[in-house]
Amino acid sequence: MRRARARKTNHVKVVIVTGTPGTGKTTLSKRLAKALSFEYVDVNQVIKEDQLRSGYDWKRKVIIVDETKLARSLTKRVLAATRGMVIDSHLSHYLSPSLTDACLVTTCGLKTLARRLKKKGYAAAKVGENIQAEIFDTCAQEARELGHKPVMVDTTKGIALAAVTCLLKKKGIKKK
Repeated sequence: MRRARARKTNHVKVVIVTGTPGTGKTTLSKRLAKALSFEYVDVNQVIKEDQLRSGYDWKRKVIIVDETKLARSLTKRVLAATRGMVIDSHLSHYLSPSLTDACLVTTCGLKTLARRLKKKGYAAAKVGENIQAEIFDTCAQEARELGHKPVMVDTTKGIALAAVTCLLKKKGIKKK
C-alpha cells in the first residue's frame, strides 16, 4: 500500500538547494535565506541533531545517512515551520516535492570544482568522485527521479543572487 504524501498546511515557502559538494550550495543558500528573510537549514546539522547517521564508509571517508529518516526529519521541520526555509545539502532533494516550492541545483565548471575541493582539503580520490558526480549530473538526476523540477544555477563565475531571487519571485517566493 502506498503512503499518502505529506502536504504543507502552514503555507511557508520552502526552497531546497542541492548539488555536488563544492558547487556553491552553502554560499547560495545562506545568501538566499538572508535576502528572503528565510530560515537557513543546514542538513549536516540536522543529521547530527537528529542522529541520522547510520554508519561510516571508511574507504570513502564519509558518513552514511539513512535517507528515509532524513526525509522524515526534514518533513517534520517543514510542517512545523513558521517562516520560509532554505534547505542546504546535496541530500536536500530527499524532501518530498509536495513540501517544496523550488528545487535549485548548483553546478559549476569542472576546473572550478576541482580547485574549490582542493582548497577545502579534499583528497584526490574524493575530488575525482565529486567531479564524476558533476559530470553525470547526479544530484539533478536524483532530484528529477524523486519528482522535483530542478532549476540549474551555474556558480562557475560566482552567484548571481539577483537572478536567482527574480526566478524565485516568478514562483511566488519572495521576502515577506
